[in-house]
Amino acid sequence: MLRPTQKIVKNVCSQGSHLHHPLCLHYDTSMAVAEINASLIIEKAKRYLPPEKLALVEAAYQFALNAHQGQVRKSGAPYLDHPLQTAITLANLQLDATTLAAALLHDVPEDCGIPLTEIEAKFGPEVSKLVDGTTKLSNLSWRASATDKRESQAENLRKMLIAMAEDLRVVFIKLADRLHNMATLGALPPEKRRSIAQETLEIYAPLAHRLGIWEVKWQLEDLAFRYLEPRQYHKIARLVATRRTQREDFITTLTQTLRQELDKTDIKAEVAGRPKHIYSIYNKVKRYAAQGRDFDDIHDLLAVRILVDTIPDCYKALGVIHTLWHPFPEEFNDFIANPKENEYQSLHTTVLYQGTTPLEIQIRTYDMHRLADYGVAAHWRYKESARKDTHFEDKIAWLRQLIDWQSELGSEEFLESLKTDVFIDQVFVYTPKGEIKALPKGATPLDFAYQIHTELGHRCIGAKVNGKLEPLNYKLKNSNVVDIRQTKRAKGPSLDWLNPDLGYVKTSHAREKIQQWFKKQERTQNIERGKQILDRELKRLGVTPPNFEETAHLFNYESFDDFAAAVGYGGITPHQLALKLAPEPEPPPIIAKAAPAKKMPTSAIQVLGVGNLLTHLAACCHPLPDNDIIGYITRSQGISVHRKGCINVTNITDKERLIEVSWGEVQEVYPVNVQIDSWDRVGLIRDIAAAVAEEKVNIASMSTTGHDDILSVFATFEIKNMAQLTKLLSKIQSINGILSTTRISQAKDSLGS
Repeated sequence: MLRPTQKIVKNVCSQGSHLHHPLCLHYDTSMAVAEINASLIIEKAKRYLPPEKLALVEAAYQFALNAHQGQVRKSGAPYLDHPLQTAITLANLQLDATTLAAALLHDVPEDCGIPLTEIEAKFGPEVSKLVDGTTKLSNLSWRASATDKRESQAENLRKMLIAMAEDLRVVFIKLADRLHNMATLGALPPEKRRSIAQETLEIYAPLAHRLGIWEVKWQLEDLAFRYLEPRQYHKIARLVATRRTQREDFITTLTQTLRQELDKTDIKAEVAGRPKHIYSIYNKVKRYAAQGRDFDDIHDLLAVRILVDTIPDCYKALGVIHTLWHPFPEEFNDFIANPKENEYQSLHTTVLYQGTTPLEIQIRTYDMHRLADYGVAAHWRYKESARKDTHFEDKIAWLRQLIDWQSELGSEEFLESLKTDVFIDQVFVYTPKGEIKALPKGATPLDFAYQIHTELGHRCIGAKVNGKLEPLNYKLKNSNVVDIRQTKRAKGPSLDWLNPDLGYVKTSHAREKIQQWFKKQERTQNIERGKQILDRELKRLGVTPPNFEETAHLFNYESFDDFAAAVGYGGITPHQLALKLAPEPEPPPIIAKAAPAKKMPTSAIQVLGVGNLLTHLAACCHPLPDNDIIGYITRSQGISVHRKGCINVTNITDKERLIEVSWGEVQEVYPVNVQIDSWDRVGLIRDIAAAVAEEKVNIASMSTTGHDDILSVFATFEIKNMAQLTKLLSKIQSINGILSTTRISQAKDSLGS
């Protein structure tokens, strides 16, 4: 069915008055552009397709031209331009004639009312199947309501993966379709532009990356970034443009030097500079800002790429470069010997050019370069060579594995698995037998064990990395050799492995397998375990829930037993408990020998919405930014800020002096008193201090008392917020010999006179 604008154009033009109608004048001009694009697609296809295959593309173009006659897009351009641009992108990837024909026809059934049976009769079942698959993917709605967005996304990702498993070319067409839609996004309303750009950045760009199609991936990222963060986009674009002349002079000198040195060793090579795309620079700027550095500190806004004929020439060129300039050993990656999961191969090295400028250099063969740009799409080049590639199934084994996983996991777990296990950077490690395994960056030996086999994960008791015993939350690095130590008897996982603050597992796949193990345990055991965990966490944080049933409802469970069982099998983590339960009213303070708290600035406190008033944090309860707070007007010290459950507030009789206060923009740290009980042993204080330092928390004071081999440590930590506190307490709790960690309050009145 034609849109209203399409009908107007078609009707006016059919009446012979199109030469004077503004819409038709624009339409005629745009049709001339479309004809140029039609010539372009044929010219590009001629370069690699034989004449008999080219005839299929030409026939598909003529059919699409007649079907879309008179239709226009919201931008005013003829609708035919969209399938043409989609096909041009795929021709740049040098895909087969069947894919190009399907791309030209992919909107015909839906927008022109022509049945698939007619397409099948004219172009064959293979083209018809690709058109049908692309139409179904186009009908997937990613922009669901806030309540069911995650589940909707997960289900649609399932459908996309199934379509990919049947024929990857469907997704190639969809990616090219999305690329042209992003290039013409300006014709849509602002809110819709942002929504489409967001799903492009979350779904389509990572998918292009995972398929190794760099040429599409970087364009999708830059276009999405342009609409999501227009100010940042144009700011970086201007900064990069101001350095253009300087950059061109730099690269000219550099490439000349490299060519001369490579010629001396008889290495035939093509040397060129490659500017980094804007979204990549934006991410680097963010990383530099976190380190206190600015844009001027970024020296590697471009990389140098060297293309050679053979793999031995790659390593010879590397030797020449390292002879010329000093390399950074930690910045060297051999992706030729250890290809990425998406088949990417190259040598990456960073050198100190002329002793001052860090410079990234990539070395690869021409075949590797083609694969880097086109990814798995390269396997359809030249007469559907993918069908003759006996290793092709191995190269998309990750996709087959996802299809298996999606049948086991729930919708949200599957979505999380995709985002954490597939659509992010990876590390490549070895089994003791030399097999390469790909894992997401930040993965641990436990993730490795669960990827090998679920039972190996359940029985894991330790791991050797490169022959050295490492903790189970050790972050694996490229080229590590991982040897899992397992118990012979049935052991089962530890519930601590599910605590995100302890960092035992990174992948959703491993986390889901651990949760499944605990779910299979007796419900009674899970409930009892959940009650124990809940009791421990509440005591540790010094908070009390209103009642059990209300606590269950707070986490969307009908009964407390269901809630406790979820806590017991790890469906609800201690971190989640702390974040939701911590702001509740406080119990009376525990009288304990605690060190005096350090006074902290309180400029972020707002009294009745007004800041910069004289306030101070009460030393009796030490409120944190996540706590509910109330102010007390003292006679001489301004406003004293307390937690709402503080015993000194609840017992006061002069209620008129209480005043509403709130947290504003908080950048300060706040003192929190903690009691740590442990078996006394040599090195205990050292281990506690190390754990605190890892979380970048300062110890304001510390004291100890002990009896009967039990040591009590009283410490004051300077904390930013409740999330940091619960993470720190979890880490301390995991130290060998620790019995309990509890937040405490000082037993003195600080309300003022």
